[in-house]
Amino acid sequence: MEKRFLTVALCALAITSASWARTAGDDDPTLMTVNGNAVPLSEFKYLYNKNNSQQVKPQSLDEYLDMFVTYKLKVADAKTAGIDTTAAFIREFNGYRDELARPYLRDNSVEEKLINEAYAHMKENVDINHLMLRLDDSHSTGHPNKHLADSLRQAIVDGSDFYEIAKAYSIDPAVQYNSGHTGWAGANQYPYAFEKMMYETPVGELSPVFKTRFGYHLIRVNARRPDQGEVLVRHILKQFPRPRTAEGDAATKARIDSIYTIVTSSGADFAEVAKTESEDPGSARNGGELPWFGSGRMVKEFETVAFALKNGDISKPFASSFGYHIIQRIDARPVVPIDEARPTILNAIAGDERAMEADNAQLGKLKAAYGTRIIDSTLDYIRQQLDRNGSYDSTIVAELRKSDLPAIQVADQTVPLSQVMANVPFSTVVPSEIGFKVISSTLDRQADAATIEYEKGQLENKYPEFRNLVNEYRDGMMLFEISNRNVWEKSSKDKEGLEAFFNKHKSDYKWDSPRYKGFVIYATSDSILAEVNRYLDDNKLEADSVAKKMRQEFGREVKTERVVMAMGDNPVIDAIAFGQPAPDRSAEKWKAYTPYLGKVIAAPEEAADVRGPVTTDYQAALEKDWIKALKKKYPVKINKKILKQIK
Repeated sequence: MEKRFLTVALCALAITSASWARTAGDDDPTLMTVNGNAVPLSEFKYLYNKNNSQQVKPQSLDEYLDMFVTYKLKVADAKTAGIDTTAAFIREFNGYRDELARPYLRDNSVEEKLINEAYAHMKENVDINHLMLRLDDSHSTGHPNKHLADSLRQAIVDGSDFYEIAKAYSIDPAVQYNSGHTGWAGANQYPYAFEKMMYETPVGELSPVFKTRFGYHLIRVNARRPDQGEVLVRHILKQFPRPRTAEGDAATKARIDSIYTIVTSSGADFAEVAKTESEDPGSARNGGELPWFGSGRMVKEFETVAFALKNGDISKPFASSFGYHIIQRIDARPVVPIDEARPTILNAIAGDERAMEADNAQLGKLKAAYGTRIIDSTLDYIRQQLDRNGSYDSTIVAELRKSDLPAIQVADQTVPLSQVMANVPFSTVVPSEIGFKVISSTLDRQADAATIEYEKGQLENKYPEFRNLVNEYRDGMMLFEISNRNVWEKSSKDKEGLEAFFNKHKSDYKWDSPRYKGFVIYATSDSILAEVNRYLDDNKLEADSVAKKMRQEFGREVKTERVVMAMGDNPVIDAIAFGQPAPDRSAEKWKAYTPYLGKVIAAPEEAADVRGPVTTDYQAALEKDWIKALKKKYPVKINKKILKQIK
């Protein structure tokens, strides 16, 4: 059972313990105290309302109050046991808290803006020309490729033919067959910087030269249209021979024409023909079916035919750069509503340069709100020490790491220089000026990190819903551990206690029919089973050692099962104990079997015979005794006048 969902699993409570994070006042009076810890009215009201919203049949106030008090007693016991002070607990809890804090450290308005922008792109296609040059080498001077791209752009503006320039200079592999005319393109096909420029450039105009990790780019927008949506198709491909010849192309065309006749005139199933005839290995095994696709996902010829067909139609053979195709259109769908598109858009945002925009926007707001700054006097001190030392070396690093001068200010807190310097990299001696840049860069990063950490510390006070959720996790983790110690783990380890409980309540456990109790030893063959029987005749085994001895003597040739089963539960048991015909196991791995230490009993003899029900009942008894002890151990005081405010 997962700790984070324990409270819901136990009693459908979204339990929190907000009392440790806030102080009850006149506007939020204390409803109760549990072992001296105050529980404010707001906490109880929130949980009571939330609990009832999750129930099919809402609980009465008195029912919930009793459950809530029991919960608080268990949490008090967990605190007394020091569960929330262990290193493992703190580490796990802090991990959960950081996860829950994540949405509060983003500017949701920026994220929404990016989502709306991406969805607007999804609703429109853009016809573009494209030219790409290599990025300049990081060690080069003068940025020659960037300057060349700028020159080529100017040449096109002055009247030069885009396609001729693209064929002469572009490193885009597609230029070999499209001469720089990419054609219709849509959202989520290119890096974000490329997509953004593509949609922001007016029709008939050239974009500025821009950069992605693939190169320098120049695009021209020829036209726009509403997005066509997506289509689902099957296809059959006959590839052109390599190397291509006129005779080879003609033979390929003859084969595709013959297949076209089969799928249109003979009543043959298109998918079955595709499996045997298509030379597209990726789709042939699926009957030629391709994933849903929209504009710009396929070569131009294929896309044009696919979107021109009606559902169920089969195209005539046509050629692309890959060979000859026949398409059967299965279905079509428009652009999905924004709510359906949201997960896909968010996934795309998370995978490119947009991923940090919402975080950075929120960080900027927080830095302004908290007055985050790098302290000038400490910067001056760093520069003076570097200048005095003459270089950035291990000596100056060690000296600065000892300094307790305040280096960063966030609201009313400061970060000492020693803490910052612990994160400053050092590998080799460099001039003082370079060293100052290294330290300054680290200071900037640490200022950002300190701002985020400060904000994390304010979240409970700023956002009541966050406080409630964090405490639900915290208390749920404590409840899991204390319940495990007192009930679940105890019941699994206390074999004597379990057996004593069974013997005390033996009359409560009855069967409606007899059971076979004992072992069934299975073997892979009759000859192996014969060896097993000889071994059992020569060695009288105790019940606790049967499985171990069988494994030691016969390895994987046998398996041992300890069972308590009624007639009808298993054909093998039916044959062994209840006079039914032996099942045919000749086709199974475990072909032969024999019973051992088995007998038919009318009622359970020990706890193991009804382990599930007995364990459940024993746990309930342990729980009852535990709660009884908690009520004696921890005082609970309820202000009934305050409680009436809910009623």
